[in-house]
Amino acid sequence: MPLPLSIARFNRRVTNRVLMPLVRRAPGFGVVVHSGRRSGREYRTPVLAFRDGDRLTFALTYGPETDWVRNILSADAGRFVSRGREIQLAEPRLVHDPSRQLVPAVVRVPLRLLTVSDFLVTTVVPTHTFRNST
Repeated sequence: MPLPLSIARFNRRVTNRVLMPLVRRAPGFGVVVHSGRRSGREYRTPVLAFRDGDRLTFALTYGPETDWVRNILSADAGRFVSRGREIQLAEPRLVHDPSRQLVPAVVRVPLRLLTVSDFLVTTVVPTHTFRNST
């Protein structure tokens, strides 16, 4: 069972605000930028992400029913900002993976202890650079 939503609420109100400056600079950590399903308001949620080629995977430590996950799925898109770089996300999908093979081996043990086996997997949209043809 993922972490209780009461912990998520506390983290959203207290811990996230304190850690946000660190999250923006630490490798692997970043901020998911997403729009509210009803309000259209832009939200920022600190997360840990794992990149493998054109795939970015998020371990859903609070489960798949959190607002940020539902917002990304509803919009079929989002952004991930880490260390000053912004990545466009597309094709989000929920994946249930009890073996936790979607994340690095070093992360599998803590996720197993937390009984986390749900992930949000997204495709990284390539950024295009335009050349001036002269």
